[in-house]
Amino acid sequence: MNKMNRGIVTALSAIGIAQALKIVTHKRVHGVWDVKQVATTGGMPSSHSAGVAALASYIAANKGSRHTETALAVIFGVIVMYDAQGIRRHTGEIAQLVNDLEDNVAQISGDFPSLEFVEREKELKELLGHQPVEVLGGALLGIALGYASARVEG
Repeated sequence: MNKMNRGIVTALSAIGIAQALKIVTHKRVHGVWDVKQVATTGGMPSSHSAGVAALASYIAANKGSRHTETALAVIFGVIVMYDAQGIRRHTGEIAQLVNDLEDNVAQISGDFPSLEFVEREKELKELLGHQPVEVLGGALLGIALGYASARVEG
């Protein structure tokens, strides 16, 4: 397997492992096993962070920290992680507020027969982004897996 393919396999493996770990962390937090967590966004650890950190650390271990490919992977990774814990998390918080507002309007509409309110069948998805600790957890997992992959290869 050439280096480019190994980098892709390493990043995708980190994403898969992080998604699988969400089942375990969900059990630990909520006390219930939920296999559906493997396909969720948000939660601990961040699979986005794990994937980009694994790729960046794999490239750094093979090319060195001063190589252009390492710089590209690190900058791309920082942008992805910032987005995961910033914009995507805030979008989820807004979705939660909209869902709560809809619940309140539905409750109030019962008191006003002239108010016609049609409730959506499905609420907006609230768990979109990550708390900073979830991003950090994914990044640490990715760094470890990327470095280990480079050592196994070399």
